[in-house]
This record gives sequence, structure tokens and C-alpha cells, in this order.
Amino acid sequence: MLQMRPGCECCNRDLPPDSADARICSFECTFCSDCANQRLAGTCPNCGGELVPRPSRPAAKLEKFPGSTTRVFKPEGCAAAS
Repeated sequence: MLQMRPGCECCNRDLPPDSADARICSFECTFCSDCANQRLAGTCPNCGGELVPRPSRPAAKLEKFPGSTTRVFKPEGCAAAS
């Protein structure tokens, strides 16, 4: 099950489980759409994988299976892509 991490690893922007702005790689590294597109050029700085829109979880399932509350914030790894 996806962790649905609560924030962008680059800018620490809030990304609640229902956010359409969340982008993830196959390891669930999580970024906002602005950082994913503008700073990272669609590539995860941690693993080199593709950043894609995070799937949504139906509201009824969020009650039983809430998103993670653990934030990962690593701005040093989010230098602008060259």
C-alpha cells in the first residue's frame, strides 16, 4: 500500500493524501508538481526514476488507511536539474 507521504522532499510543501499535485517515483519519494517539473525535470534525485502523479485513495479508504504522517525533507538533494 502506498505510504501517501505528507510533503514535498524539496520544498516541504504540504501534500495531503487527496492532493493532485503530488508526484512519486517507484520508491515513493514524494515531490510537489512544481519541484518535480521545474527543479527536477521529472526525474527523482534519489533514485533516478521517473516522477509520475501519485494515485488517489478514495475518501472512504482514507479513514481506514490514512496517509503517512512522516515527513521526508531533503532540500540539499534537490538542486536544479542541469
